[in-house]
Amino acid sequence: MKMIVYKIVTSAEWSEAKKKGQYDGSSDDRRDGFIHLSEGRQLRGTLDAHFKGKRDLLLIAFEASRLGADLKWEQSRKGDLFPHLYAPLDVSVALWERPLPIDSDGVHYLDEDILTC
Repeated sequence: MKMIVYKIVTSAEWSEAKKKGQYDGSSDDRRDGFIHLSEGRQLRGTLDAHFKGKRDLLLIAFEASRLGADLKWEQSRKGDLFPHLYAPLDVSVALWERPLPIDSDGVHYLDEDILTC
């Protein structure tokens, strides 16, 4: 079974990345020295902790094995292991991109259908 990891980005960031052929990370990613990614089971926590109320977001899916040796699993929030990429994301290996709808309370919809490859 393929391991899928996800990146949450703004539409503007992803549009710029596609023009360049790579995503160099958000300001938080650049500050921390790696691109923050999440497994599917970690997405709700990531959205609630870092993106609540933010609009115009996309969820981008990647097959972990296609990201190479620069992908590391490191302890983060509550001791959980998160995928961190120590290189730019090659946009050509993205499996798909999908909008993250948001409700009137600033909570993003996230269900199994959105995670299906």
